[in-house]
Amino acid sequence: MSTAPRVNHEIDYKIYGEELQFVEIELDPTETAIAESGGMMMMDEGIQMQTIFGDGSAQQPTGFLGKLVSAGKRVLTGESLFMTAFTNESQGKKKISFAAPYVGKIIPMDLRELGGTIICQKDAFLCAAKGVSVGLHFQRKLGVGIFGGEGFIMQKIEGDGMAFLHAGGFIIEKELKQGEILKIDTGCVVGYTPTTQFDIEFVKGVKNFMFGGEGLFFAKLQGPGKVWIQSLPISRLAGRIVAYGTYKRKEEGSVLGGLGNLFDGRE
Repeated sequence: MSTAPRVNHEIDYKIYGEELQFVEIELDPTETAIAESGGMMMMDEGIQMQTIFGDGSAQQPTGFLGKLVSAGKRVLTGESLFMTAFTNESQGKKKISFAAPYVGKIIPMDLRELGGTIICQKDAFLCAAKGVSVGLHFQRKLGVGIFGGEGFIMQKIEGDGMAFLHAGGFIIEKELKQGEILKIDTGCVVGYTPTTQFDIEFVKGVKNFMFGGEGLFFAKLQGPGKVWIQSLPISRLAGRIVAYGTYKRKEEGSVLGGLGNLFDGRE
């Protein structure tokens, strides 16, 4: 545990809900939280909202060109050029809440306790304390970039404050020991610490990759380091919804058959 004073703003928080969660952040006077555009759910009177170019962190380059390049990197990760800063400009404590974008879990991360950096999937970032940098991470290995589930570009969260990620389904945190290997579905990797080695492994056996339904590759993570895994990637959920919507539903066990579909409103 680091005993050095925090550079980023120090915030208190509470997470509410089960499947559709939101995080409530308590801001002392002059404290600020940052979030992606559209993430705010509700806030107390006295909190001022300001749209900023990039993430407004100390790590962000100065000057218009530097800020433009930094913001452009955020676009590559699928985010907006702009973020929103929420500052408590009153004399007392105020609260602001940020909602999860879909069914899943919010993951609170104290970056100071995690070595200062987390590599995560492109749409995982929800909000953070002022000063946390939300940047870009390139996968250096060609195979990982092409087949690793998240492509060449991921998000890099840096700082020593609190950051909040979001991912689908249930989230499990695993700490890998030196040399310990974990094989994961490529779409289920939410994030990992930089000490973790991220590679891919080809699924062995012709029948396995042709008929096993697990794809051609596993994500292979090797310790030491921490890994966060989601049970339901949003791409998998979206695929199931599309498949259900386009599938011609039969009787599904109804004793009325097709007539039952008329009564339950699905025909």
